[in-house]
Amino acid sequence: MYNSKITGVGKYLPENIVTNADLEKIMETSDEWIQERTGIKERRHIVKGDGNSTSVMGIKAARIAIARAGLEPKEIDFILFATLSPDYYFPGSGVLVQEALDIPNCPAMDIRMQCSGFVYAVATADQFIKTGMYQNILVIGSEYHSGGLDMTTRGRNISVIFGDGAGAVVMSRTTNPSEGILSSHLYSQGKYAEELSLIGPNTGRWVPEIMALNDPEDISYYPYMNGQFVFKNAVVRFAEVIQEGLEKTGWNSEQIGLLIPHQANLRIAQFVQKKFRLREDQVYNNIQRYGNTTAASIPIALTEAWEEGKVTEGSKIVLAAFGSGFTWGSVMIQW
Repeated sequence: MYNSKITGVGKYLPENIVTNADLEKIMETSDEWIQERTGIKERRHIVKGDGNSTSVMGIKAARIAIARAGLEPKEIDFILFATLSPDYYFPGSGVLVQEALDIPNCPAMDIRMQCSGFVYAVATADQFIKTGMYQNILVIGSEYHSGGLDMTTRGRNISVIFGDGAGAVVMSRTTNPSEGILSSHLYSQGKYAEELSLIGPNTGRWVPEIMALNDPEDISYYPYMNGQFVFKNAVVRFAEVIQEGLEKTGWNSEQIGLLIPHQANLRIAQFVQKKFRLREDQVYNNIQRYGNTTAASIPIALTEAWEEGKVTEGSKIVLAAFGSGFTWGSVMIQW
């Protein structure tokens, strides 16, 4: 019987820092307004011409994770790439990583589960390793949001939230059943799909149709979020799926070494922290510095926490996410 464990972590953030004060110059908003509602102080944005893209950032994070796992790229058997912002409509970004890392014929799969993408990818990799099909799997979460945001007052409710970046982990085979990924729990609720979405262009309304209308009021190609509705659902689902993980593993909240939630909104994380009566040192948040990087947020935060010595051998780590779909999930890890 095999189990899977995380053996290497890595992250990459663009160098360009965009503060709340910077946003005040291009839209009607304020540092106080943004921090009060989201907790965000700054985020990273790609600058056109800096050489970055969704896959390029993922590759940079992946190289670090692979090196920290003590592997060479050629030892990666499978690539899972979680993103809502792939380089191209098709093909997926995973194959671009495979080519850049020069791994001959390595299978690559994109996972399009938005904010829950990394949790879904880890759960998927875990199953491939447990069945014995693969030994070392590279899991990447990477997002390039800034180029597709409405950076005007009209779009401020969403555009102030999102940032760019990438995180990656290497998951490897272990024969120790008491270490690594102990359980994962995944859910979706499609009836709320359009409450957090980007619906145009789509197969029901292709680009030529949008261009032919030439409608300046058409904003379907920008993200939409029913903020309050999403928040109310997120705090409930976060709590449910974390509780399920605790019951499955037999842990209690006092035993959690670190909860790393998807960095959607600092207020959501604080609500969950209060719900489980967790201390400040039991929850890791970095949304203040990077904003919401959707599928990249958990691996970025996990890498930072590891680099800061907050994730050590024997730690009980909980990953949890909620996002568009609606989708949500948790992963319980004995480090």
